[in-house]
Amino acid sequence: MRAENCRESELCAAAVKKEEAPGSLAAWARTGQKWRGTKSMEHELRFQENISCWESALPLGNGETGCLIWGSPWHLRFSLDRTDIWDTMPAPGTERPEFTYRNLARLAKEGDNDEIRRIFNNPYKHPLPTKLPAGKIILAFEGYEKTQSCLRLSDGEAELVLESEKAESRRIRSIVHATKGIGMISVDMPRALFSVELQSPEFGRLSDGETESAEQGEGVSRGSLKSVFYEAPVRYCKECGDGCHLEAFEQKISEGFSYGIVMAIREKNGKTDILYRIFVSPEESVLQAEQKLLEVPGYEGWLEEHRGWWKEFWGRSSISLPDRFMERNWYISNYLLAACSREGCYPMPLQGVWTADEDALPPWKGDYHNDLNTQMSYYHYLKANHLAQGRSFVDFLWNRRKPARAFARSFYETEGLCLPAVMSIDGKALGGWPMYSLSPANQMWLCKAFDDYYRYSGEERFLAERAYPYFKETAECIGALLEEGEDGLLRFPISSSPEIHDDELEAFVTPNSNYDLAFLHYFYETLRGYAEKLSDVETCAEKRNALEQEERWWRHVRGKLPALAVDERGVLMIAPDEVLAESHRHHSHAQAIHPLRLVRYDTEGHRRIIEATIRNLEELGTDMWVGFSFCWMAELYAIARKGEKAAEQLGIFWRNFCSPNGFHLNGDQKAEGYSSFTYHPFTLEANMCAADALQEMLLYGEEGVIEVFPAIPESWERREVAFRGLRTEGGLLVSARLAQGKLTKLVLEAPCRMYVKLKGWNREGIRRESERYEVDLCQGENVWL
Repeated sequence: MRAENCRESELCAAAVKKEEAPGSLAAWARTGQKWRGTKSMEHELRFQENISCWESALPLGNGETGCLIWGSPWHLRFSLDRTDIWDTMPAPGTERPEFTYRNLARLAKEGDNDEIRRIFNNPYKHPLPTKLPAGKIILAFEGYEKTQSCLRLSDGEAELVLESEKAESRRIRSIVHATKGIGMISVDMPRALFSVELQSPEFGRLSDGETESAEQGEGVSRGSLKSVFYEAPVRYCKECGDGCHLEAFEQKISEGFSYGIVMAIREKNGKTDILYRIFVSPEESVLQAEQKLLEVPGYEGWLEEHRGWWKEFWGRSSISLPDRFMERNWYISNYLLAACSREGCYPMPLQGVWTADEDALPPWKGDYHNDLNTQMSYYHYLKANHLAQGRSFVDFLWNRRKPARAFARSFYETEGLCLPAVMSIDGKALGGWPMYSLSPANQMWLCKAFDDYYRYSGEERFLAERAYPYFKETAECIGALLEEGEDGLLRFPISSSPEIHDDELEAFVTPNSNYDLAFLHYFYETLRGYAEKLSDVETCAEKRNALEQEERWWRHVRGKLPALAVDERGVLMIAPDEVLAESHRHHSHAQAIHPLRLVRYDTEGHRRIIEATIRNLEELGTDMWVGFSFCWMAELYAIARKGEKAAEQLGIFWRNFCSPNGFHLNGDQKAEGYSSFTYHPFTLEANMCAADALQEMLLYGEEGVIEVFPAIPESWERREVAFRGLRTEGGLLVSARLAQGKLTKLVLEAPCRMYVKLKGWNREGIRRESERYEVDLCQGENVWL
């Protein structure tokens, strides 16, 4: 392997004029098909028969609006949704004086679980607040029996072909425009030959004088749309000239909020365009939504702009694997990320921009679960080099500081900020199993979103203006909850480990659980590191002194935390007096390994803990696992450099816990014995965790140490595996190719001058585990092999 010194003229030229550098990614893209950033062109979702259920539908989305296309020719559904359609009525009981952490701790110590469930869990049983579905457009084509369907991941366009033995085939195309907030359907036939119906959700209806109550859903299944009651929607219909027909409905939810869908139908030259826009009031009125539809220059008019957005997205990173199945699922996961998360929009809740089309409320209210789901949903975006998609989550948390402060005051009775672990879109508590839905440790996990973004973006201003202030304000709450014991160590008054022992009293484990402890150690060490880093660059003496004092305080607090509980085998325990003794879905006791990386595969002691913890999970089996459990296990295997095992876990997940369109359905869909859970509620977090685990197999990068292909299966080593544009800490982009066991290409793109340590390969591209050498990178592309 040869290091290009940044003083050499040819490398300086490469940094300034990349397209002329023979070893640059631009040149690489021209000479190798696998490096163009358009590998997604090879991957499609394709169905030869009618899609019979929503969970296998073609998913379209633009980060705000979503559409699921499925059904038969005589009932072809376009199930529509939008992330910000919520009834945010406060959960009954969450505003009562008894709804406090102090009361929860008292009842837990007294062993009164009935009262705990009444006060803290029962609010979640009420149908409101909840995410609400938007509606649907249904097309009906008589005389056609079958629909062949395809979704191109490369440009987010769905194409359907209607087939019949008695008539010529007809084509339907559809997109949710990447930037315009408008959905489009193009039908290759005149309007008179098929029907179009705009449907609003069938909620329960309020009669004159009737009002909502906590008992409104009684007698109806809790998830039914009939369990929530609203006035009937107002419907609109008019002709606008030039063959344009407009329809709309507006559904009033509360005095200050309503939403609806506007649909425009145009016919020209024997083809029909159907355009739609979901609007929410008061931000946008039905008339304003209508006007935006009337400005659309037909289906083809904005198509190139839409395709351009997707081309830019896919150009940011790519992978090429000998296992095409796993490669394809990485692209599907990135497509789902792009479709349901964008900067400037709300981050993805449990189901992203899509909702189950079952005439029901979304599973788990479609809420924001902060005890794993939201965090795991934003695991992989940084290494995949899609910062704009993940920035939506960080911005959302930052913009929820006001309700987080209010919740810290009302529930924890502290200053600072803390969000509920199960919350509505406006940051309000929904209730639920309080051991997890109201655990303060989950707020520290949310803080990690700021830390991850800072470390991978390298934005120093973000550290000073966002990350450190958010951590500090969280510390006001967390620090006030910690109690000093007789041994001088700090502990929470009550402790838990999601979701061990469900909602039984045993779920309140002996403080501190390893889950809580891992986050406390991570949290205060990160605060200490931030204060130290900021003080080093602070020019104002007064501010520098304040930061130095803060650094000493954070160091002091961490020094008063107990050590992680490890048994005699080296296994991470649930709590100081309890080891995991049964199969369980949530590997929460192992947070110190992943995602917190407090225990790394770097010393003999740490390796013993990691390997023993993995071995314990293996012995307990997967009977009570769900989809994300396998992805999480793949992460642990990747950290332990067990590539075969990591790939095996991902294969089990993608083959058995996902629908044909890639949606994670939680249970074992083929009932092949991997889990006793065979149900199919749809959530997205495991899709993103799986993509992250695969990226961990391809690239390790922490604290200036880079290792390519650290945990790939041996069978991949003997063939060819490559990736382009994956991101590591500091904003460094890495691209590499491995062929027949030899590293044949390694390109680093540094955003500024930086030092890194290359690990695991010698200078001739031969794997050497002990090899490690320092590299001085200049800004731009640095070709190493």
